[in-house]
Amino acid sequence: MKVKFRFGIETYSGTVDSMTYGSYRDDKLCIGREYVYPRITDNNHAMGNIMKNLASVYAAADSLYIADLKTYAMRNGSENVPKTKLIPTAFSLFIKMMYAWYDSDPEHVDLASVTVADIIALDADVQTISDAIDAGFLPPVTTYDDLINPIQTTP
Repeated sequence: MKVKFRFGIETYSGTVDSMTYGSYRDDKLCIGREYVYPRITDNNHAMGNIMKNLASVYAAADSLYIADLKTYAMRNGSENVPKTKLIPTAFSLFIKMMYAWYDSDPEHVDLASVTVADIIALDADVQTISDAIDAGFLPPVTTYDDLINPIQTTP
């Protein structure tokens, strides 16, 4: 339904109480509908399992590797992200990198069960941030030759 607000508010986007609002036509039209909780599917559970596992891999990674990922995130934010957008976090870039690795070899990579030991055993290009950039898993930045700390220093 078309929504009309008072007090000078032309349009709104978001959910309030049991209504969801959307802004259209260059913020001149607002459409409202009842909020419906999404149906949980098998895909939701599969994605949840992958994310839980990747979070545990990130937590198990060496602190110097995480520091390199954070350094890369800052460089990527200043070189590749427009000023009007938020800079991706180190964790979100890690997830992006892992999915790109999966896309490069879906037969051997299972993100729902991969571990740091698997990454090392498979000699994956995500062992260092520099290797991931060279493999095309992360967008290139001007300087990345110093991001060479391994995902795990001692097996």
